[in-house]
Amino acid sequence: MENSRGKILFSIDLEEFDITEEYGQQLPLQTKLDTSLAGMQALEKLMDRHGVRATIFTTACWAEHFPDYLRQLSERHEIASHTYYHNRFETADLLTSRLALSAITGKEVRGLRMPLMSKIDLADVREAGYLYDSSLHPTWLPGRYNNLDKKRTLHRNEGVWILPASVSPTFRIPVFWLAFKNFPFALYTRLCNDIVKKDGYMVSYVHPWEFTDLSAYNLPALIKRRDGQKLLDKLDRFFGYCKARGYSFDTHLSHVMKMSDLRSQMYDV
Repeated sequence: MENSRGKILFSIDLEEFDITEEYGQQLPLQTKLDTSLAGMQALEKLMDRHGVRATIFTTACWAEHFPDYLRQLSERHEIASHTYYHNRFETADLLTSRLALSAITGKEVRGLRMPLMSKIDLADVREAGYLYDSSLHPTWLPGRYNNLDKKRTLHRNEGVWILPASVSPTFRIPVFWLAFKNFPFALYTRLCNDIVKKDGYMVSYVHPWEFTDLSAYNLPALIKRRDGQKLLDKLDRFFGYCKARGYSFDTHLSHVMKMSDLRSQMYDV
Protein backbone atom coordinates (compact mmCIF):
# COMPACT_ATOMS: atom_id res chain seq x y z
CA MET A 1 0.00 0.00 0.00
CA GLU A 2 1.40 3.40 -1.00
CA ASN A 3 2.41 5.67 1.85
CA SER A 4 0.47 8.95 2.01
CA ARG A 5 2.63 10.89 4.46
CA GLY A 6 4.86 12.39 1.81
CA LYS A 7 7.38 11.43 -0.85
CA ILE A 8 11.11 11.83 -1.22
CA LEU A 9 12.12 12.10 -4.87
CA PHE A 10 15.80 11.29 -4.46
CA SER A 11 17.93 11.81 -7.55
CA ILE A 12 21.54 11.31 -8.59
CA ASP A 13 23.48 13.26 -11.21
CA LEU A 14 25.74 10.55 -12.64
CA GLU A 15 28.39 12.32 -14.68
CA GLU A 16 32.06 12.59 -15.46
CA PHE A 17 33.87 13.88 -12.34
CA ASP A 18 34.91 17.21 -13.84
CA ILE A 19 34.19 19.69 -11.05
CA THR A 20 37.96 19.94 -10.45
CA GLU A 21 38.25 21.75 -13.79
CA GLU A 22 36.42 24.72 -12.28
CA TYR A 23 39.37 25.02 -9.90
CA GLY A 24 42.17 24.52 -12.40
CA GLN A 25 42.79 20.78 -11.99
CA GLN A 26 42.49 18.65 -15.13
CA LEU A 27 41.97 14.90 -14.79
CA PRO A 28 42.21 12.03 -17.30
CA LEU A 29 38.83 10.96 -18.68
CA GLN A 30 39.17 7.48 -17.17
CA THR A 31 39.71 8.98 -13.72
CA LYS A 32 36.57 11.08 -14.15
CA LEU A 33 34.57 8.03 -15.17
CA ASP A 34 35.94 5.64 -12.55
CA THR A 35 35.48 8.09 -9.69
CA SER A 36 31.77 8.36 -10.43
CA LEU A 37 31.53 4.59 -10.89
CA ALA A 38 32.97 3.97 -7.42
CA GLY A 39 30.61 6.47 -5.85
CA MET A 40 27.61 5.10 -7.70
CA GLN A 41 28.34 1.56 -6.57
CA ALA A 42 28.51 2.75 -2.96
CA LEU A 43 25.23 4.63 -3.37
CA GLU A 44 23.58 1.63 -4.98
CA LYS A 45 24.40 -0.61 -2.02
CA LEU A 46 23.03 1.94 0.43
CA MET A 47 19.84 2.48 -1.58
CA ASP A 48 19.29 -1.26 -1.88
CA ARG A 49 19.62 -1.65 1.87
CA HIS A 50 16.94 0.98 2.47
CA GLY A 51 14.69 0.02 -0.43
CA VAL A 52 15.15 3.41 -2.09
CA ARG A 53 14.15 3.88 -5.72
CA ALA A 54 15.87 6.88 -7.29
CA THR A 55 16.02 8.81 -10.52
CA ILE A 56 19.50 8.69 -12.04
CA PHE A 57 20.25 11.53 -14.46
CA THR A 58 23.28 10.29 -16.37
CA THR A 59 25.32 11.62 -19.24
CA ALA A 60 25.35 9.43 -22.32
CA CYS A 61 29.14 9.64 -22.26
CA TRP A 62 29.32 7.99 -18.85
CA ALA A 63 26.64 5.46 -19.75
CA GLU A 64 28.41 4.36 -22.92
CA HIS A 65 31.51 3.49 -20.89
CA PHE A 66 29.51 1.33 -18.45
CA PRO A 67 26.48 0.06 -20.40
CA ASP A 68 26.06 -3.22 -18.52
CA TYR A 69 26.10 -1.48 -15.18
CA LEU A 70 23.64 1.19 -16.30
CA ARG A 71 21.33 -1.54 -17.60
CA GLN A 72 21.54 -3.16 -14.16
CA LEU A 73 20.69 0.13 -12.46
CA SER A 74 17.70 0.61 -14.76
CA GLU A 75 16.10 -2.56 -13.43
CA ARG A 76 15.32 -0.76 -10.15
CA HIS A 77 15.79 2.95 -10.78
CA GLU A 78 14.59 5.45 -13.35
CA ILE A 79 17.26 6.43 -15.89
CA ALA A 80 17.00 9.97 -17.23
CA SER A 81 19.23 12.21 -19.33
CA HIS A 82 21.94 14.56 -18.07
CA THR A 83 22.69 15.34 -21.76
CA TYR A 84 25.64 13.81 -23.60
CA TYR A 85 28.69 15.32 -21.90
CA HIS A 86 28.84 17.14 -18.59
CA ASN A 87 31.29 19.84 -19.65
CA ARG A 88 29.91 20.80 -23.05
CA PHE A 89 26.52 21.00 -24.71
CA GLU A 90 24.79 21.55 -28.01
CA THR A 91 21.06 21.37 -28.65
CA ALA A 92 21.35 18.12 -30.62
CA ASP A 93 22.58 16.44 -27.42
CA LEU A 94 19.06 16.53 -26.03
CA LEU A 95 17.84 13.98 -28.55
CA THR A 96 21.04 11.99 -29.06
CA SER A 97 21.54 11.45 -25.31
CA ARG A 98 17.94 10.34 -24.85
CA LEU A 99 18.19 7.86 -27.70
CA ALA A 100 21.56 6.55 -26.52
CA LEU A 101 20.28 5.92 -23.00
CA SER A 102 17.15 4.23 -24.34
CA ALA A 103 19.28 1.98 -26.54
CA ILE A 104 21.42 0.94 -23.58
CA THR A 105 18.61 0.31 -21.11
CA GLY A 106 15.92 -0.87 -23.54
CA LYS A 107 13.54 1.56 -21.83
CA GLU A 108 11.99 4.88 -22.74
CA VAL A 109 13.81 7.89 -21.29
CA ARG A 110 11.36 10.66 -20.39
CA GLY A 111 13.26 12.99 -18.04
CA LEU A 112 15.98 15.61 -18.40
CA ARG A 113 18.24 17.53 -16.07
CA MET A 114 20.78 19.93 -17.51
CA PRO A 115 24.34 19.92 -16.12
CA LEU A 116 24.75 22.66 -13.49
CA MET A 117 20.96 23.15 -13.64
CA SER A 118 21.52 25.35 -16.68
CA LYS A 119 18.65 27.13 -18.39
CA ILE A 120 17.33 25.35 -21.47
CA ASP A 121 14.84 26.23 -24.21
CA LEU A 122 11.73 24.22 -23.37
CA ALA A 123 10.69 24.09 -27.02
CA ASP A 124 13.89 22.15 -27.69
CA VAL A 125 13.20 19.88 -24.71
CA ARG A 126 9.71 19.13 -26.00
CA GLU A 127 10.97 18.59 -29.54
CA ALA A 128 13.55 16.08 -28.27
CA GLY A 129 10.75 13.96 -26.79
CA TYR A 130 10.97 14.60 -23.05
CA LEU A 131 7.95 14.53 -20.77
CA TYR A 132 9.55 16.50 -17.95
CA ASP A 133 12.52 18.69 -17.12
CA SER A 134 14.10 18.87 -13.65
CA SER A 135 16.67 21.59 -14.39
CA LEU A 136 15.04 24.41 -12.45
CA HIS A 137 16.42 25.33 -9.04
CA PRO A 138 14.04 28.04 -7.76
CA THR A 139 16.50 29.77 -5.47
CA TRP A 140 19.42 32.19 -5.64
CA LEU A 141 22.85 30.63 -5.94
CA PRO A 142 25.53 33.35 -6.26
CA GLY A 143 27.50 33.03 -9.46
CA ARG A 144 25.11 30.45 -10.91
CA TYR A 145 21.52 31.63 -11.16
CA ASN A 146 18.75 33.65 -9.56
CA ASN A 147 15.40 31.90 -9.90
CA LEU A 148 13.62 33.43 -6.92
CA ASP A 149 10.74 34.49 -9.20
CA LYS A 150 10.14 30.97 -10.54
CA LYS A 151 7.53 28.46 -9.35
CA ARG A 152 8.69 26.13 -6.60
CA THR A 153 6.60 23.07 -7.41
CA LEU A 154 5.53 20.86 -10.30
CA HIS A 155 3.98 22.81 -13.15
CA ARG A 156 3.60 22.74 -16.90
CA ASN A 157 5.33 25.16 -19.25
CA GLU A 158 5.44 25.10 -23.06
CA GLY A 159 4.15 21.53 -23.14
CA VAL A 160 6.78 20.21 -20.71
CA TRP A 161 6.28 19.28 -17.06
CA ILE A 162 8.73 21.18 -14.86
CA LEU A 163 9.78 19.41 -11.66
CA PRO A 164 12.04 21.87 -9.78
CA ALA A 165 14.58 20.93 -7.15
CA SER A 166 12.98 21.62 -3.80
CA VAL A 167 13.52 24.71 -1.67
CA SER A 168 11.90 25.71 1.61
CA PRO A 169 8.46 27.35 1.28
CA THR A 170 9.20 30.69 2.92
CA PHE A 171 12.81 31.69 2.33
CA ARG A 172 13.60 29.30 -0.54
CA ILE A 173 16.50 27.69 1.27
CA PRO A 174 17.82 24.86 -0.96
CA VAL A 175 18.13 21.23 0.13
CA PHE A 176 20.42 20.19 -2.73
CA TRP A 177 23.78 18.45 -2.47
CA LEU A 178 25.73 21.31 -0.89
CA ALA A 179 23.04 21.78 1.73
CA PHE A 180 22.97 18.08 2.57
CA LYS A 181 26.75 18.04 2.82
CA ASN A 182 27.15 21.16 4.96
CA PHE A 183 23.98 21.79 6.97
CA PRO A 184 23.67 20.23 10.43
CA PHE A 185 21.44 17.16 10.25
CA ALA A 186 18.74 18.71 12.45
CA LEU A 187 18.51 21.80 10.26
CA TYR A 188 18.48 19.82 7.03
CA THR A 189 15.72 17.49 8.17
CA ARG A 190 13.67 20.40 9.49
CA LEU A 191 13.81 22.03 6.06
CA CYS A 192 12.84 18.72 4.43
CA ASN A 193 9.89 18.32 6.76
CA ASP A 194 8.72 21.86 6.03
CA ILE A 195 8.87 21.16 2.30
CA VAL A 196 7.04 17.83 2.50
CA LYS A 197 4.37 19.31 4.77
CA LYS A 198 3.75 22.14 2.29
CA ASP A 199 4.20 20.35 -1.04
CA GLY A 200 3.61 16.67 -0.28
CA TYR A 201 7.00 15.73 -1.74
CA MET A 202 10.63 16.81 -1.86
CA VAL A 203 13.15 16.71 -4.72
CA SER A 204 16.81 16.37 -3.71
CA TYR A 205 19.94 15.43 -5.61
CA VAL A 206 23.56 14.36 -5.07
CA HIS A 207 26.52 13.29 -7.20
CA PRO A 208 28.24 9.89 -6.91
CA TRP A 209 31.72 11.44 -6.83
CA GLU A 210 30.83 13.11 -3.50
CA PHE A 211 30.82 9.66 -1.91
CA THR A 212 34.47 9.00 -2.70
CA ASP A 213 37.68 10.28 -1.10
CA LEU A 214 38.14 13.86 -2.36
CA SER A 215 41.16 14.75 -0.22
CA ALA A 216 43.62 14.65 -3.14
CA TYR A 217 41.72 17.15 -5.26
CA ASN A 218 41.94 20.92 -5.45
CA LEU A 219 38.43 21.65 -4.23
CA PRO A 220 37.02 24.13 -1.70
CA ALA A 221 36.27 22.91 1.79
CA LEU A 222 32.58 23.54 1.13
CA ILE A 223 32.70 20.73 -1.43
CA LYS A 224 35.03 18.21 0.19
CA ARG A 225 34.71 18.83 3.94
CA ARG A 226 32.43 15.81 4.20
CA ASP A 227 33.00 13.10 1.59
CA GLY A 228 33.37 9.35 1.16
CA GLN A 229 32.24 7.19 4.06
CA LYS A 230 31.34 10.18 6.24
CA LEU A 231 28.84 11.36 3.66
CA LEU A 232 27.55 7.82 3.12
CA ASP A 233 26.95 7.56 6.86
CA LYS A 234 25.00 10.82 6.81
CA LEU A 235 22.89 9.63 3.89
CA ASP A 236 22.33 6.30 5.66
CA ARG A 237 21.02 8.27 8.64
CA PHE A 238 18.83 10.42 6.37
CA PHE A 239 17.24 7.44 4.63
CA GLY A 240 16.51 5.88 8.00
CA TYR A 241 15.05 9.14 9.27
CA CYS A 242 12.72 9.42 6.26
CA LYS A 243 11.50 5.86 6.68
CA ALA A 244 10.84 6.47 10.39
CA ARG A 245 8.80 9.56 9.47
CA GLY A 246 6.70 7.45 7.12
CA TYR A 247 7.95 9.05 3.92
CA SER A 248 8.08 6.90 0.81
CA PHE A 249 10.61 7.08 -2.03
CA ASP A 250 9.49 7.49 -5.62
CA THR A 251 11.01 8.31 -9.00
CA HIS A 252 10.57 11.62 -10.76
CA LEU A 253 8.76 9.99 -13.68
CA SER A 254 6.34 8.11 -11.45
CA HIS A 255 5.48 11.29 -9.56
CA VAL A 256 5.02 13.34 -12.72
CA MET A 257 2.84 10.66 -14.32
CA LYS A 258 0.63 10.39 -11.27
CA MET A 259 0.24 14.13 -10.86
CA SER A 260 -0.29 14.81 -14.57
CA ASP A 261 -2.97 12.11 -14.67
CA LEU A 262 -4.65 13.60 -11.63
CA ARG A 263 -4.55 17.10 -13.07
CA SER A 264 -5.80 15.93 -16.47
CA GLN A 265 -8.92 14.69 -14.71
CA MET A 266 -9.48 18.16 -13.28
CA TYR A 267 -8.15 20.55 -15.95
CA ASP A 268 -7.40 20.65 -19.62
CA VAL A 269 -3.59 20.44 -19.59
